[in-house]
Amino acid sequence: MKNRFVELVIAAGAGVAVLCVAPSSASGQAKNAAFSVGRTWHNQPDLQGIWIAAGKAGDNLEKGGFIKDPSNGKIPYLPAALAKRDQNAKNAKALDLVNKCYMPGVPRLMYMGYPLQIFQTDKYAAIVSEYAHVYRMVYLDGSPHIDGLDFWLGDSRGHWEGDSLVTDITNFNDQTWFDKAGNYHSDQLKVAERFTRTGANALLYEASIHDPKTFSKDWKISIPMTQKTGPLARLMEYECQDLLYGK
Repeated sequence: MKNRFVELVIAAGAGVAVLCVAPSSASGQAKNAAFSVGRTWHNQPDLQGIWIAAGKAGDNLEKGGFIKDPSNGKIPYLPAALAKRDQNAKNAKALDLVNKCYMPGVPRLMYMGYPLQIFQTDKYAAIVSEYAHVYRMVYLDGSPHIDGLDFWLGDSRGHWEGDSLVTDITNFNDQTWFDKAGNYHSDQLKVAERFTRTGANALLYEASIHDPKTFSKDWKISIPMTQKTGPLARLMEYECQDLLYGK
């Protein structure tokens, strides 16, 4: 009888052990499963949230591995344009219009160091930056680009390719830079962006740059972004101050 009791205790202990192990195994399988992006109420991939770019791409795109093409990580300037970039760098405090609170342009708005929030409807995606109340609209309704006008942030049109939001931006002026280091463009700039949710709190931002007046060939940047979460995740009331006021 005593031996029978011991056998029952051992069997029960083994059962408990199995029950304890099973949830851990299932958790590991879920953790390793491929990420699946959620959907909005109108069945679009859900990119909404407050995001901030990793690293300091806004300081200098050529530092930090943000340029993915060309492989040497250098912006492919035409010779005369490279000379102008170098002059910009030497006089960046006076020439960078962000120091005067002007709009930073695109793609710079996306990685200049301020968080931004994405909102979606079936007809547009709105991107709102903490920087100086600047926002941009990506129209998803199939409407054509505006003709005959230029903009600090360009004119954005977008569509979905799988789970990625792909944009086409034209109609830029020639006043904005790509970063604080004097990297710049002409009014011939065109930008193609791709936004892809890669994890629960991760978004990959990619942009291809086309400007035959300034560059010898197109080039591409890739910048990971992290979602800010929790009850205190919000855009703050940032007011830009002109650094050159009175000078």
